[in-house]
Amino acid sequence: MSYFVILGSGESGTGAALLAKRLGGDVFVSDKGPIKDQYKAELDAAGILWEEGQHSMDKILAADEVIKSPGIPEKTEVMKAIRAKGIPVIGEIELAWRHAGRCTIVAITGSNGKTTTTNLVHHLLSHAGLNVRMGGNVGYSFARYVAEDLANTTLPTQASNLVYVLEVSSFQLDDTDRFRPHIGMLLNITPDHLDRYDYEMANYVSSKFRIARNQKRGDLFITNADDPNIQHYLKAHPDAVHCKVEQVRARDLRGSYVRIGLQHAFDLSNTNLKGPHNAFNAACAARAALRLGVSPEHIVEALYSFAPPPHRLEKVGVVDGVTWINDSKATNVDSVFYALQAMDAPTVWIVGGQDKGNDYSPLSEWVRQKVKAIVCMGLDNAKIRAFFGPLGKPMVETHSAEEAVRQAAALSEPGDMVLLSPACASFDLFKNYEHRGQLFREAVERLMTNT
Repeated sequence: MSYFVILGSGESGTGAALLAKRLGGDVFVSDKGPIKDQYKAELDAAGILWEEGQHSMDKILAADEVIKSPGIPEKTEVMKAIRAKGIPVIGEIELAWRHAGRCTIVAITGSNGKTTTTNLVHHLLSHAGLNVRMGGNVGYSFARYVAEDLANTTLPTQASNLVYVLEVSSFQLDDTDRFRPHIGMLLNITPDHLDRYDYEMANYVSSKFRIARNQKRGDLFITNADDPNIQHYLKAHPDAVHCKVEQVRARDLRGSYVRIGLQHAFDLSNTNLKGPHNAFNAACAARAALRLGVSPEHIVEALYSFAPPPHRLEKVGVVDGVTWINDSKATNVDSVFYALQAMDAPTVWIVGGQDKGNDYSPLSEWVRQKVKAIVCMGLDNAKIRAFFGPLGKPMVETHSAEEAVRQAAALSEPGDMVLLSPACASFDLFKNYEHRGQLFREAVERLMTNT
């Protein structure tokens, strides 16, 4: 019997533990932090031993294999000790892939847009009637799905008609070995998480390209023809991809239409997919759907019925003629660049939070063109004030979502838009970006009820 140690007990770690147990292994879960009650209950029900608030090194270093949470860096003491002993280490995505059977896998990564694109691919396929599941870095873990299928022999675990649509982060890709998606997508690469990559952009780019390294003839790799980091890597590593490559180009996105080759054109004008970045996401998703046999007619219907996931250019409502947009997930400059680009009316911009070493210069022109006033929301907005102050836009300081909404309402007038797109992490005032977006949404809803 193999002895598996699972490091980390979030959705990924718990899913990995359940799968390892289902495979007949002896399983121990260790988390340096607290374990959520829901996961404790699941581990207890499965008869899996766990610990929280510590790492018992004697138990960990006895492992035959370690399945590591993507959030645990290699520089931690526990990982140094595991590596020093030579214990094999994989991630939950790798473990699940090894036992997923004859399914089809669509895997999506990128610095920005991967959650929206993952949701969109899932929507296109499910609308067409395919047997499809969505997971990975969004929703349920891949391993949880596989464990449940192995536990239920009435489900088509080994069926080739089952499609998994997986969002995969660079951290998850780092812990893969043989993982091979039938369709891989690399949407874009912009600086992010560089502290995990020795502040070397090349290391981060290489990590993203792990999505394609095991693909073979018959697979498909969809990527961005206009992303300089992607194109530089492909030129420097001509043997990096061993399957068919389809590159989406800016010229494929004309007006409100997404064009795929000479045969297909999809009109996005009356969909919820606003802005060039979402047109690009739609082009990638439609390519994957066509590859899996979805008809153009089904794609058109699904594009019109798609609702983007929360906190990503989410329309909260219209109050006194002002449209309020929740883009709390925009925690970096690149995301805000695309959000501002998508605005089609004078915009009051709510920005700020925990700065991640941001270079705001890419936003200057869009702020000049689109933004009528700036509402800073954070504990320390000095850097934002210093950079954007010279543009001469009205600017106010706030320290809560409620105050930010109140100030934005005072600065806006009918026909305007208010955009929460912070460009920063949320941890100075909020638990996470979801908490920030939810409080923003609630404050806007109070405005709606008071008018």
